[in-house]
Amino acid sequence: MSWDVRASNGIWLPQLGWRLDAAKSVDRAVISHAHSDHIARHREIVCSPPTARLLRARMPGRRVEHVLPFGHTEALTTDTAVTLHPAGHILGSSLVHLQGPPGTLLYTGDFKLRPGYAAEPCQPPRADVLVMETTFGLPRYAFPPQEEVVAALIAFCRQALADGAVPVLYCYSLGKSQEVLRALAPAGIPVMLHAAAAQLTRIYEQLGWTFPAYRDFDAREANGHIVICPPAHQGTGFLRHLPARRTAVVTGWALDAGAIYRNRCDAAFALSDHADYADLLRLVDLVQPRRVYTVHGFAREFASDLRARGVEAWALGRSNQLELPLGTATHTPGPS
Repeated sequence: MSWDVRASNGIWLPQLGWRLDAAKSVDRAVISHAHSDHIARHREIVCSPPTARLLRARMPGRRVEHVLPFGHTEALTTDTAVTLHPAGHILGSSLVHLQGPPGTLLYTGDFKLRPGYAAEPCQPPRADVLVMETTFGLPRYAFPPQEEVVAALIAFCRQALADGAVPVLYCYSLGKSQEVLRALAPAGIPVMLHAAAAQLTRIYEQLGWTFPAYRDFDAREANGHIVICPPAHQGTGFLRHLPARRTAVVTGWALDAGAIYRNRCDAAFALSDHADYADLLRLVDLVQPRRVYTVHGFAREFASDLRARGVEAWALGRSNQLELPLGTATHTPGPS
């Protein structure tokens, strides 16, 4: 008996009747974290306590919630148990570990092995089957040391202020805004947050996290402050009263050529809440799976790299071209 794993509205496990990170409403789903592309209005969910709290703020409504603290094991079905472990992505993000008749399965959701500023440290257990996100699954995605990126970010903000401009940092309201706010603490520069980021930061505080002083955005008093703003508000009227501003996007995609032009900003800083290529490989070493399924980003390329290293790996929901010695005329497709 083996795990039946399918890419269908998240990850579909037909043996269990549960989905993982379904983006459209279903009866039963395990939610790895509270980012909008991983949640929907499900009837019944399993998630960590911080994810449950964030989900109630982002998607109010009635549902059956099984709130499972990290490291605690409960029955998901009559013959399969579920345990959540920290994923290191954002607050409450979870690795989902299942144990049943086919053996053990680990689903990462979005994860990061590097220690972060505003998430629990990642703690991956071993598993027979690994289903992993591969957003940055190419060798060119090697993030610079975090302390160097933060130092450059602070220097950017100080220079903008010295030039009479307001530094505006484009960060997603959940996860990245809190990460950057805590990273900026040594600078001692006052910070203003967009209302969406401020609301979620206050939930972090209610859950025991501490932050340097911040206030809600007020364009009339923004001079002398760093402003943290979601990227979606870049082209809106939110910033129209800041004619003297200097903008930067904070994202792992800052490593791509042309990131500044694509994001229409003055600078880009590669501070990510995802694993880079080296940490993707490291996760496989830590989990020691017999089989790997890759999803998101460069899933097919990373699966191919794993096969070259002797690991059975398949990009889930995509065609998989097996690598054969030069001169071989035929090929056998792997599962998709």
